[in-house]
Amino acid sequence: MIQTRNLLVNVLRTPESITSLRLVDWDLLVRQARWADLLARICFVLEEQGLLGEVPSKARRHLKSERAVAEAHERSVRWEAYQIRQALEDLNVPVILLKGGAYVLSGLPTGRGRLFHDMDILVPKARLDAVEKALGLRGWVLTHLDAYDQRYYRQWMHELPPLRHIKRRSVLDVHHAILPETSRLSPDPHKLIMASLAVDGQGCLRVLTPTDMVLHSATHLFHDGELEHGLRDLVDIDSLLRHFGRDEAFWGQLVERSRELGLTRPLYYALRYTHAILGTAVPEPARQDIRIGRPGGLAPVLMDALFIRALAPAHPSCDTPFTGFARWLLYVRSHSLRMPMYLLIPHLIRKAIKRRKEKA
Repeated sequence: MIQTRNLLVNVLRTPESITSLRLVDWDLLVRQARWADLLARICFVLEEQGLLGEVPSKARRHLKSERAVAEAHERSVRWEAYQIRQALEDLNVPVILLKGGAYVLSGLPTGRGRLFHDMDILVPKARLDAVEKALGLRGWVLTHLDAYDQRYYRQWMHELPPLRHIKRRSVLDVHHAILPETSRLSPDPHKLIMASLAVDGQGCLRVLTPTDMVLHSATHLFHDGELEHGLRDLVDIDSLLRHFGRDEAFWGQLVERSRELGLTRPLYYALRYTHAILGTAVPEPARQDIRIGRPGGLAPVLMDALFIRALAPAHPSCDTPFTGFARWLLYVRSHSLRMPMYLLIPHLIRKAIKRRKEKA
C-alpha cells in the first residue's frame, strides 16, 4: 500500500500509480484531493492519460462529480469576466486578469479542473478610484466596513478591500500591485501592466505574459504565505512551467525577468519545490541561474523543513507533528515580509483580539 502521507502527491507525480491502488486507498485519495481542491484536477489528468477507466466505479463517480463542479466554476468565471468587462470597458483602463481567471480566459491547461473562490484583477493605481466607482455602479460592494480594515487595505496593502456582488455573491479582489507597498520586495506593477497581453474578443481584459504569470503565482505562494491552498497553487505553477517550458527560450526569459522585477527569491522557491514535490522538469541551466535567489546560511535547510510540510495535502492524514507549526511560522514570515515590525506587531495583536471577540 502506498504511504498514506504521500498518496495525493504520488498520484500527481505518477498518475499511472493508480493501477496499484486498493479501494481503501481510493477512499483516502478522494478525501485528500477534495480537501486540497484537486479532485477535479485528478479527474482531468487521468482522463487525458487514458487512465480514468482504471478507476473503481465508486471513486470514479466522485471524480466525475467534482469535474462537473469545476466545469460549472469555469462557466461562472467566464460570466464574471464578462460582467467585469461590461463594468470597466468605458474607462479605457487595462484590466489584467490574475491567477485562475487568467488561466481560464487564456485557455491554459492550468485552468482545467480548477476550483475558484474569487476573481482577481490588476489595474493601474492612478485609476483605482474610477474602477471602484464603476464596479460599485454594477453591484460590487465592500465587504470590510470596519474603519481599521479600510485603512489597512487602502494605506498599506496592494489591493482594495474585497468586493462582493450584491446579487451573485461573487467576490472580486482589485489589485494595483502584486505585493504591498510596505513589502520587502517591490516589483514595479507598471512593468507588468505594460507587458500584459490582450485576450482575443475580451475588450479591455488582458493577462500577464507567460514569464510574469509564473512569477506572480510564485510570489503569491512563497511571499504572501497564503497556504490554505498551497498544494493547489504549487500544482498551478507546475502546470504553467510544463506548458510554457516546452519553449526552450522560456527558461532563460523567466530567470532574466525575475532579476528585472526583483523576484529571484520567489522563483528560486517555486523551481525548487515544484521539482522536489511534483517532479517538475527544470533544465539544469535554469536551476543554476536561479541560485542567485537562494537565501544564505542555514536558511535553505530551514525553509525546506517548513515548506515540505506546509505544502503537503491539507488533510489530517498528511500531517506530521510539526505541520501546524510549520504553517504558522510561514504565516508569521509572510507578514514580516509584507510589513515592517512597527506596523506588523500592532496589526497581529489587533487581529488576534478581533478573532477572540468573534469566537466569544
